[in-house]
Formats: sequence, structure tokens, C-alpha cells
Amino acid sequence: MGASILSDFGAEILIPVCAVIGIAFSLVQWVLVSKVKLSPGRESVNNGSGAKNGYSDYLIEEEGLNDHSVVLKCAEIQSAISEGATSFLFTEYQYVGIFMVAFAILIFIFLGSVEGFSSKSQPCTYDKSKICKPALATAAFSTISFLLGAITSVVSGFLGMKIATYANARTTLEARKGVGKAFITAFRSGAVMGFLLAANGLLVLYIAINLFKLYYGDDWSGLFEAITGYGLGGSSMALFGRVGGGIYTKAADVGADLVGKVERNIPEDDPRNPAVIADNVGDNVGDIAGMGFDLFGSYAESSCAALVVASISSFGINHELTPMLYPLIISSVGIIVCLITTLFATDFFEIKAVKEIEPSLKWQLIISTALMTNGIGIVSWIALPSSFTIFNFGDQKAVKNWQLFLCVAVGLWAGLIIGFVTEYYTSNAYSPVQDVADSCRTGAATNSCIIPIFAIAISIFVSFSFAAMYGIAVAALGMLSTIATGLAIDAYGPISDNAGGIAEMAGMSHRIRERTDALDAAGNTTAAIGKGFAIGSAALVSLALFGAFVSRAAISTVDVLTPKVFIGLLVGAMLPYWFSAMTMKSVGSAALKMVEEVRRQFNTIPGLMEGTTKPDYATCVKISTDASIKEMIPPGALVMLTPLVVGIFFGVETLSGVLAGSLVSGVQIAISASNTGGAWDNAKKYIEAGASPHAKSLGPKGSDPHKAAVIGDTIGDPLKDTSGPSLNILIKLMAVESLVFAPFFATHGGLLFKLF
Repeated sequence: MGASILSDFGAEILIPVCAVIGIAFSLVQWVLVSKVKLSPGRESVNNGSGAKNGYSDYLIEEEGLNDHSVVLKCAEIQSAISEGATSFLFTEYQYVGIFMVAFAILIFIFLGSVEGFSSKSQPCTYDKSKICKPALATAAFSTISFLLGAITSVVSGFLGMKIATYANARTTLEARKGVGKAFITAFRSGAVMGFLLAANGLLVLYIAINLFKLYYGDDWSGLFEAITGYGLGGSSMALFGRVGGGIYTKAADVGADLVGKVERNIPEDDPRNPAVIADNVGDNVGDIAGMGFDLFGSYAESSCAALVVASISSFGINHELTPMLYPLIISSVGIIVCLITTLFATDFFEIKAVKEIEPSLKWQLIISTALMTNGIGIVSWIALPSSFTIFNFGDQKAVKNWQLFLCVAVGLWAGLIIGFVTEYYTSNAYSPVQDVADSCRTGAATNSCIIPIFAIAISIFVSFSFAAMYGIAVAALGMLSTIATGLAIDAYGPISDNAGGIAEMAGMSHRIRERTDALDAAGNTTAAIGKGFAIGSAALVSLALFGAFVSRAAISTVDVLTPKVFIGLLVGAMLPYWFSAMTMKSVGSAALKMVEEVRRQFNTIPGLMEGTTKPDYATCVKISTDASIKEMIPPGALVMLTPLVVGIFFGVETLSGVLAGSLVSGVQIAISASNTGGAWDNAKKYIEAGASPHAKSLGPKGSDPHKAAVIGDTIGDPLKDTSGPSLNILIKLMAVESLVFAPFFATHGGLLFKLF
């Protein structure tokens, strides 16, 4: 079959070096952002050195801009937002920490009991003629990798949130020099999060594999089976981070809007509104920390799914290390590609006008995809033998290296297609949102899941035809290979949103607010693109994990005509609806508490409406925090307990039906919810802006079409920011949890069917 061109030593050097370069690049971006000072001082004169995208420009002379009190006010607001976000995450982590320890113990007990906690070596699962490490070792190392994945996910989300709250006021201050300077600050800050998360996830996984190898030696199937815990840890944290953050941000947003904008008729982000700080905090904990958790979970799971299948293919059987590490090498090259791509936005070209912002962000996606296609080609040529075999449900399928290249490439380009289709259906520049505004009902938005589903379906067909379940796993990795750029673009949106809020609260001029609004408008569109990527990758990841679960549980075929499987299919298809109902209800409950508190403050604090008294921001932050922590537990428990209950009482066949059903219905609902919510949101903004004759004919604010659009947006907000994004975690997490517990379910599961 031949050997790979890249030596094992070369692969072992390439992966950590790329990860370290990613971390170093993120630190460089942070240093550049930190050059914007949050303290009043004389602005240095631009003497011509480092003028391009630099920090030594004169401030544009506008009313009050050089007033030191404005800078101090920005710093004060930034500090309040940062404290609120940190307080929420620390509170959330206390609860998550308890869960993490409890679930780690559960993993050890369940997997250890497979062979009665025996420490003796056992015949290998996939080759009974060989002896492998004991099940107790798999239990111990799966527990360790679960904790590693959980901690890495938590740290990555926290660091992303900290840089976002560090950069928001700096973006506001840079807007005084022009929209280009503000854009660069916001984008560099997003890049810090993107590169930290991508590089940390890769580095920790690589180190874990090498440390586990010291014990497992030549038992690669046991080693990579234990590594699957890493994906479970990352995804379980993502569930609570996404659901908790989503409930927090929507409770604060709805509370601030309903009382402030509707009842009191004061502008959005008005400092008199008690919920305004909580609203800005929510942007960070929901959209930045939550999205970071989500995409890290996808990356960890797709890597683990690919490694599990590869370990029982010719790579693992023949102990070929470089091809075995192919998924990690793809991610390593992705970091370098994203680094080059980022320079196009921050250094190679300079934004000088508002109209250049959105195209610049879209070009980031196009450039990274084009460069990564070439990178995948090179990696597939040097890291893979010319031909090899891939495990395919008990058989070994012959595969060529160019076929694996196509699997990764089709996932990469499907991600780009999904992103741009999402943008088409959620941007008010195109007809679907304008049709929604015209009809003030779902309109064309409900069709927005058709093209993404076809893109996912084609990816699955091509990648499975070429390389079975391994092909699907690496297609998901292809979609996530430019994760650093995707996260940078996604984090840019909430940073810009916060910058606009700070400009309003600090009393800066209207021209500054226009610039931050332009940044935010582009961020709204790119946030929708990011959610499209997350959902598309989740579909591929969960299918790859499903395949690994079926193989690991020794299920020869999944026959939907079998009653055991069909009942699971029905229940699985229902779960996303149940989960969505729980999260929507949670948002409503949390928002009600916020509305009551904001009303109370307006009614009881003298001078609040006149602006002579400060509102009690801290109480609103605490309400959002407490409500979101309390409300995230039931949906989280539903997702985490379902595979355990079904696997223990009904067995692996029924569980396979549940996973298939939840995947099929979950992807549809997730895309529809995210895109419909985004379309409703932008339909309302389209009417409010009144930028075209058509929009003016539907307005002004307060008209019947506008009221209908506001109602749609009230429903759409939790759809696109809480339920929709959380559903992709549901389908991934249930699949990876089933894979980790597969040995236990296969041995001891199906208690009810054994009794009767």
C-alpha cells in the first residue's frame, strides 16, 4: 500500500508547532488591541510611521470627543460588563463543576463494570485473536479524557469572553478615528478567541494522545476509544454554556426592550434602562462563550470520531502514525491558513468606508476556504499512503488518498455554501427578509433549510461513498478546519454590538453611533453564517459518531422495520421538539422576572427617567444569572439522561433509533429556527430603518406592520439565539455520549427486553 511521504517524526513536530503558532498569533493580536488605552491622555501625533491600520492617528474632531470624561465613562461601562460576564460564568462553572465530577464518576463506574472491574487484559473488541488492555483502563482513561475536554472547553469559553469584554470599549474609542480602525480592533479581538480555541483544542488533544500512548502501547483501538471522552467533555460543557448563555442573553434583551423601548419609549442601550448592562453582558456569555463552547465541541467530536474509525482501519492495524494523525494535521494546517487569512482583514487591506465591512468579512470565508482546499491537497498527498483500507461496518474498504482529499474538500465547501445561503435568507438586503417584512409572517424564511440540507446530503453521499464513516468524520473536520476564522468573524459581532451600546451609554456623538451600528449590522449577518456552520458541522459530526457507535456496539444493521428500532426513531424525532419547548419556556420565564424588575425600578426609583439617578444594574445582572442557571438544568438533564435511560433499559438497537431520529429532525428544526429567527429580526430592523421606498411604505415605528414585525422578532429572538443553536449540541452530545457508553450498553443494556 506504500508509506506516507511525511515521516512520523515530522507529523509529531508539525502538530504542536502549528498549535503553538496559533497561540502566539492570538497573543500578538491581544497586544495590538491592548495598545488602545482605556485611560484619558493626549493622543500622539501621526508622524507617518506605522500609519497603516495603526494607533497613532489624530482623533477626528467632533463634539465632545476629546473630553476625558467620555473615555472614563467608556472604561466604567466596560468594567461593569466584564464584571457581569465574569460573575455569570463563575456561577455557571460552579454548577457545571459539580456535574463534571458526578458524570466523570458515572463514566468510570459504568465502563469499569463492563468486565466486572477486572484489571486483566481482554481479547480485543475488533480482533479476538489479539489481547488488549483491560476495560478498567478504558474506564479510567475515558474519565480522564472527559475531564480534559470539559476543562479545555471551559477555559476556551472563558478566555474568549474575557477578550471580548476587554475589547468592546476599545472598539468604541477607535470609532472616533474612523470605521476602519474600529473594525480592526473588533476583528483582532475576535481572532484572539478563534486562534486560542482552535490551538488549545488541538494541543490538548495531541498531548493527551501521546500521554495515553505511554500506557496503551500498540493497543491503538483501546487508546482512541478512551480518547472519545475528550469529545464528550467538550460537548457537555457546550450544552450548558449554550443553553445557559442563550437564556441569559434573551432574558436581558427582552426585558430591556419590552419595558425600555416599548413601554418607556427610550432608545436601545439608554443608560437609564436598568437591564442595559445585563443585555450587553448577555451578548458575550451567549454569543461568544456559547459559540466557542459549541464549535469546540464539534471540533473535538469530529476528531475523536475520525480517530476511532482510523484506529480499526489499516492506519491503526499497521501502526502508521502519520496517517493516523491525519485529522489533527488537517486542523494544524487550518490554523496556518486562518492566520494568513486574518492578515488580509487587518494588515493587507484597509477598510475606509462602511460599505466595505461586510464584503471584507465574507472575503475572509472565501479566502480561507480557497487556501484550505490547497492545504488539504498537500496534506493528503504527504500524510497518507497512496492506498489504504478504512473500517466499514465489519469490512475493510479500499480507499485512495485523493478520495480522502475529496471527502475533506466537500465538507469544507459545503460549509461555505451553507454560510452564504444562511446569509441570503437572513440579510435584509435580499428578497426573503423583505418578503417577511411585507407579509409579517414566516414567508420565504421557512424555505431556508432546503439548500443547506441538500449541501449536507451531498457531502454525506460523496464522503461515505469514498471512505465510509471515516469520510463523513473528515468531511466534518473539513467544515471545521477554518474554525479560527469562523470564530473570529462570529465573535466580532457581539464585540461590535457592545461597542455601540457603550457609545450610547457614554453619550458619544451620533456619528460615532452610526459607525458602531454599521459594524454591528455586518456582525448580525456573520453571526447567522456562524450558526449555519455550527449546524452543518453538527449534522456531519453526529452521523460520524453514530457510525462509530453502531460499530462499537457490534450492531450489524440498523433496521427501521424492527419494533425496537422504530420506537426509538419516533422518540428520537420528538426529542428536539421537546427540548425546544423547554428552552423557549425557560426564556419566557427568565424574561418575565427581568421585565418585573425593570418596571419596579422605573416606578420606584425617583429621578431615574429624568437621568438624575443611576439604575441598579447589578440586580438585573443577578436576575439574569440566577434565572438562566436554574432554567438550563432541565433541558440539560433531558439531553444527558436520554441515552443513559434508553441504553440501559431498551438496549443499543432502540438507542440507535433514537440517535437517527434526533439527528434527522434536529437538523431541520435547528436550521429553520436559526434562519427564521434571523429573518424576523432583520425584517423588524428593515422596517425600522426605512432605508428604501418599500421599507418606508411599511413603517414608521408603531405602524401595524411594524407591530407585527416586533411580535415576530420577540418569538424569533429565542429561536435563533437559544433553541436553534442549542439543538446542534443536542444531536452531537447524544451521539458522543452513546459512543462512550457503548461497551456498557452492549454488555448490560436492554434490561426491559431481557425481563420480558
